[in-house]
Amino acid sequence: MDYSYEDVSRMIDHSLLKPTLTFEDFEIGCRMALVYQTGSVCIQPHYLKRCADILRGSEVRASTVIGFPHGGHCTSTKMAEAQQALADGGEELDLVCNISRVLSGDWDYVKADLKAVIELTHAAGEKVKVIFENCYLEDHHKIQLCEICTELKADWVKTSTGYGTGGATMNDLRLMRKHAGPNVQVKAAGGVRDMEALLECREIGVTRIGASVTQALLDECRLRLKLEPIRFNADVASDNY
Repeated sequence: MDYSYEDVSRMIDHSLLKPTLTFEDFEIGCRMALVYQTGSVCIQPHYLKRCADILRGSEVRASTVIGFPHGGHCTSTKMAEAQQALADGGEELDLVCNISRVLSGDWDYVKADLKAVIELTHAAGEKVKVIFENCYLEDHHKIQLCEICTELKADWVKTSTGYGTGGATMNDLRLMRKHAGPNVQVKAAGGVRDMEALLECREIGVTRIGASVTQALLDECRLRLKLEPIRFNADVASDNY
């Protein structure tokens, strides 16, 4: 399969969501994403404003999470989170569906919950990825969610938070690509840690992946393409903080 470095790097949402990350980790992660030209940085909400400042003027988008990680927040809380994220410069919001309501079959609630945040975000001209957390769901739940997200014009459907009992599987990605509408993209999160997995995702039609091992993955990509390695000095990036 033919691909360029940018084809791969722009697929990656560099994940900075682990609860133990420090300000220094955030600073280094954002600057690394800039140097490696990722699609976005998905960062803890409290550091999003600073992230957006660092990325401003680049093609790397500032993103964060809403209702993370279990989706059990009240809709009003998710809307408040989204409003704050948009005010802080968020360009892509990764919204967790209400897993409890999905498993309970309360589809009217699920649809209304997602609709509120999607419409709010789209009104601001920004984008939404809806996280399913597939490890807890049956296929019929995933299909129903794909259909709802298509109707609501979500920008992506996403497999996982990365903090459940499992991450993206190729079977789930194929299922989601099959049942999401043509205008809804698919994002894989959790477990895509090397080029083989990324390229398999790309072949299915996945356009984004969530990754915390971004630097190693893109170093491998450049090696395969016989490109000069990128020189990124984390110590220098830290000194800029």
